[in-house]
Amino acid sequence: METGVVGPSVAVMSMVVFGVISRTVLRFPMPKSVRNPWKWTNTFVSLVHSSLTGLGALLCFYQAPEMTKDLITPVTMSSHLLVSMSTGYFMYDVLDLFVSKKAKSHWELVLHHITVIACFGCAVVTKLYTGFALVALTIELSSAFLHIRQLLHMGGVSKRNVIYRTNSMINIGMYILFRICTLAWMTRWIVINRDMIPFIPFTLGSVGLAIMTIINVFLFFRLLQSDFLQKKPKHKDWFSE
Repeated sequence: METGVVGPSVAVMSMVVFGVISRTVLRFPMPKSVRNPWKWTNTFVSLVHSSLTGLGALLCFYQAPEMTKDLITPVTMSSHLLVSMSTGYFMYDVLDLFVSKKAKSHWELVLHHITVIACFGCAVVTKLYTGFALVALTIELSSAFLHIRQLLHMGGVSKRNVIYRTNSMINIGMYILFRICTLAWMTRWIVINRDMIPFIPFTLGSVGLAIMTIINVFLFFRLLQSDFLQKKPKHKDWFSE
């Protein structure tokens, strides 16, 4: 297989594999409290992706420390495959949202995923900015705890339960560290290195970061309201719709 088609091919295969995982999860018993099998399955598959890519990104940086100093040029086989695999997951999830007719009610996810596909796709095809994509994938470490939160909620676990409360505390800390701080650092990096980045990648990165920052700040306040500021659950849980 030619070098130039490895990344896109892995992305397509990844999309298919995540689809298979989704269909497999649907066959397993779910908690009786689960009212939306699609949401349970989608969240479980998302947790698999977050766990693999979040930890994988850290491992890639550990294996190639030079990628922490230059986020543009260095690339390893494992880092390229990881970014390609993640791109395939987002392709699968967007397709799943439309096929399941959930795209309209989850428009922020569709917007987020399309933005990520465009940005990651640049790294997959050109093999440039892989380090920058890996930094973005560390955000998935936060996503893992968000997905665990959703599964606990759908599984009928009370918000007063020690497991739920412990996850909530970890979740908010991870959100600040691996989402808000990471996005702020990425924005700073792209501004400082403006002269080194061509117009199209710079535009993709800037627009992508702007969209991601707005969405994540908005979701952060919804998370705070749901888990820490709302004394009595008068409204539906925003993160488990």
